[in-house]
Amino acid sequence: MGSCLKVPLLLCFIYYCLIIAVDGKEWPHLSKIQPSTAPVVQAAAVQDLVARLIPERQNEFQIHVDPLLSTTGRDTFRLLKKPGDARVFVTGSSGVAAAAGFNFYLKYSCHSQISWEANSQLSLPQELPQIDTEITSPDRFRYYQNVCTLGYSFIWWNWSQWERHLDWMALNGINLPLAFVGQEALWQRVWKRLGFEQNEINPYFSGPAFLPWNRMGNMRGWGGPLPSSWNEKSLALQRQILDRMRDFGMTPVLPAFAGFVPRAIARVFPSANVTKMTRWNNFQDGFCCPYMLQPDDPLFAKIGALFLKEVIKEFGTNHIYNCDTFNEMEPTSGDEKYLVEVGYSTFSAMTSIDPDAIWMMQAWLFMHDSFWSKERAKALLTSVPTGRMLILDLQSELSEQFTRLDSYFGQPFIWCMLHNFGGTLGLYGAAQRVNQGVHKARKMPNNTMVGVGITPEGINQNYVIYDLMLENGWTSQPVNLTDWFGQYSKRRYGFENELAVKAWNLLLNSVYSFNLTNIKVRGKYVICRRPSFKLKPIIWYQPLSVAKSWDSLYELVPKHKNLSTLQHDFVDVTRQCLQLLGAFYHSQITKAYRKKNLPDLRKNGEMLLELFVDMDSVLASNEDFLMGKWIRDARSWGDNNKESDLYEFNARNQITLWGPQAEILDYANKQWSGVVNYYYKPRWQLFIQSLIGSLVSGESEFDQNTFNQQVFRSVEEPFTLDKKQLPIESSGDFWTVANATYSKWRPRFDRSAVNFLTRAMKRNVGQE
Repeated sequence: MGSCLKVPLLLCFIYYCLIIAVDGKEWPHLSKIQPSTAPVVQAAAVQDLVARLIPERQNEFQIHVDPLLSTTGRDTFRLLKKPGDARVFVTGSSGVAAAAGFNFYLKYSCHSQISWEANSQLSLPQELPQIDTEITSPDRFRYYQNVCTLGYSFIWWNWSQWERHLDWMALNGINLPLAFVGQEALWQRVWKRLGFEQNEINPYFSGPAFLPWNRMGNMRGWGGPLPSSWNEKSLALQRQILDRMRDFGMTPVLPAFAGFVPRAIARVFPSANVTKMTRWNNFQDGFCCPYMLQPDDPLFAKIGALFLKEVIKEFGTNHIYNCDTFNEMEPTSGDEKYLVEVGYSTFSAMTSIDPDAIWMMQAWLFMHDSFWSKERAKALLTSVPTGRMLILDLQSELSEQFTRLDSYFGQPFIWCMLHNFGGTLGLYGAAQRVNQGVHKARKMPNNTMVGVGITPEGINQNYVIYDLMLENGWTSQPVNLTDWFGQYSKRRYGFENELAVKAWNLLLNSVYSFNLTNIKVRGKYVICRRPSFKLKPIIWYQPLSVAKSWDSLYELVPKHKNLSTLQHDFVDVTRQCLQLLGAFYHSQITKAYRKKNLPDLRKNGEMLLELFVDMDSVLASNEDFLMGKWIRDARSWGDNNKESDLYEFNARNQITLWGPQAEILDYANKQWSGVVNYYYKPRWQLFIQSLIGSLVSGESEFDQNTFNQQVFRSVEEPFTLDKKQLPIESSGDFWTVANATYSKWRPRFDRSAVNFLTRAMKRNVGQE
């Protein structure tokens, strides 16, 4: 009952008993997880959200929270607007349920949309429509975030950005979010208390942009040292985030100890039983391979307890903690007894401080089934009492693990859509799998599914797929995707239009119909990669369908030039089409060089470089695609120029080299204005010049290794060290730029380009 002390005692007791009776027979500890703030606090938080969102219309919505609205422990909302009454009454079993109900009304009664970009569409009708409906979520939990999302999307955010995003989370009914900001400040205290010197701690912590991988034991130190001011500011920000999460009725997931320790532990505790972690992505010794404290060492429990005490002292607790011990790292032993010991010790370190602790674990490690056989996975998963471990099946839409691992041998799990890697841009989604997979999993015999979630590595792309997935948290049947995408266009733009419906259904049946297992979409499109002859386009759809979608949006834009959502989408589809043409010109450059056709090489090289110029211009016309904002936000965290310079380096390195020697090159690439002009274009310019020089001299063949060294020294590394100020506001008249770009490049989708791209698609899908 400790998690609901702020709720009136009798009400809390009744609600708790209902949950146990209906939903919690197998997992009583999981059933205790409920809002830790009083209903009146949650209602006030949602009412404030309404005021922030629609200040002029806020009084037309009355928010109430009544935990007894649900008799199953699953969130419920009720919407009521009677004839003659100007007000819409929104009642939820929790704050997030009420917020989700309010959002449901905006979407389906008012045809509005609130996305995670700043350009939402909120043109409400003068007279609000009548409604009388009640909806209950099929699941207990709706989860949000990947441990990497903090690094790829949130790391430079201030409170105003977080506040808006927390509102979005509540509106989509998220009740189980990750809350991982600020933990380095607590680790700093723990290491100091254990006797580490500051000069021993500094090489351990990475810079801000790389903290998620530092926490998971993948690497250490790169991009650091971490300034003390970062810790102070992020700690204060985490408090604000947690307060708002709890006010909405969410259950924030806090960090726990996974076993990773600074190398200096060998001095502080000479007898500690530690293992040097294996090398990750070829990071060299200065930045790789932290030590892992073995779970059978008594020091493991001591450090785990010290850290969790700090967490609870600073942040309070809702009794769910996340840590991932073997993320993309192979355990030092495959012995099942060892794996049992790892799990038991990790969990025991939590329960020694919080007897009600539940361990949340990402199931990404089980994707590497060459090590994680069913027997080994079972050893780890069953080392914790049933119901005390909550599993995130991290990429259920394409690589579900719950079927292979027998519903995690009785442990509850959440069906998640991962979708995005590295925060890259590119139109992509598996709409059919998302639409069907959740409901299929719920019907699976003996399944232990307790929720749905979205777990992107990065956000602010492909919002339509996330909107579709999040609705699965409130529906019990698949939707008609053609109708749903058509209605999405209406909510997106605020009007019904055949051109908009056509554009979005063309996208549905092309880029958003990914259904393959033989290729992985990681955002490494040809134009965003270090140039070479070996690059192949990642296409699984008819490229002409995207060009036709571009046509429809182009016809639509002139009548709605100032509509921000339409501007965003036109730029995004333009970017996608230019990306496809870039792959075509790369193929022509390759062909011309191999045939030693210098005129064709020059001509196609010039076309590709022109494409980069025009792509940067069209991206610059919309503020959602500006690198300058990423850099501005990074620099804003610094207390002085030295700190700001460090943060800018972190920001630039992450989206390009991702490491000192391009260890994870282009993984988190961004098709932003600024990156295109100052990073991608110069790389390809050097490549083309090298090829031309090779043909003109006739003395030697192009050498890829020599080029890699040259482009690293002359373009890539200098870009990460640059301090060039970049625009933080859009530039150029949107329609002038958009019209010029379309008029110039749409005719380039001629027969030769379409044939090449179609052949590439057929190879990828196994039709050739």
